[in-house]
Amino acid sequence: MQANSPDLKITTDEYLRETAVHGKAEYPFQYYLENVWDFEAHSIGWHWHDELEFAYVRSGSVTLSAGGCQMTIPAGSGVFINSRVVHRFSANGSALMPNFVFSPCLLAPEDSLIYRDYVRPVIENAMPCILFSFDTPWQAQILCEMEAVFSMHEAGRPNELQVLRRLLALWDTLAQHTDRHEKSWPGSTQARLQLMLQYIHDHYTETITLKEIADSVYISKSSALQIFRDGIQQSPIAYLIQYRLNCAARLLRTTDKSVTRIAEETGFENVGYFCRKFRELFCQSPGAYRKSKRFADRGTAS
Repeated sequence: MQANSPDLKITTDEYLRETAVHGKAEYPFQYYLENVWDFEAHSIGWHWHDELEFAYVRSGSVTLSAGGCQMTIPAGSGVFINSRVVHRFSANGSALMPNFVFSPCLLAPEDSLIYRDYVRPVIENAMPCILFSFDTPWQAQILCEMEAVFSMHEAGRPNELQVLRRLLALWDTLAQHTDRHEKSWPGSTQARLQLMLQYIHDHYTETITLKEIADSVYISKSSALQIFRDGIQQSPIAYLIQYRLNCAARLLRTTDKSVTRIAEETGFENVGYFCRKFRELFCQSPGAYRKSKRFADRGTAS
């Protein structure tokens, strides 16, 4: 993606599934060169995808939240994020992060022995992500393969066959060092989280409570809290407020509605509270945010 773009943002559906298409059906692979700092709120927001993801922090440092855990990825380290894991990246300063995502089917067809014995067991493993460091020999091998893939794309000469060769090599190393017998990926928990997120997205303009969010999937309030904290490290109400603020930010960028009206339309009963929470998330008032984004848009247009 382009560096220094004012409004980079991950787009998702109501289940937090990323809507972007990575690659093509005939070659389901996509390389990205991204600076996490350039994204809205300096964060590549919560999302998931069926594809496997490998990322490397080239400069700065990145905080990854995924699968109920949070880790800091320093420069010179990489990470693998498993299929269908809800995750986000954030940064406190410029953080260049080349990465690629690809369908597991690129490694082998789903009905093949290779997929059954070497791909599916890793995908179904309980570990949502793995941090890579050059200090560990087998992880260093994976990082070297990743860097080779990055180099091919940054040189403008990506050879698909050579990319696949590198992917198979790094996957072979990863599979050898993954406990493929542990299969406890919490599918039902993930489904409940996604349904509660959908409920919030459908009703965020209304006054909704923790009990109503929990009731949407027939669980207790304490269970809803635990699922959210394990899944996205936020409470349901904290996520609701953040979602409302992001919706408000979009209206500030795209409409001339007053701040008071936008606050009301995004579920805030008190405009003062709305302005305070908006400043906490975006580090500026709603009015200043609107002016800055429109100035940036004029600069881009010219």
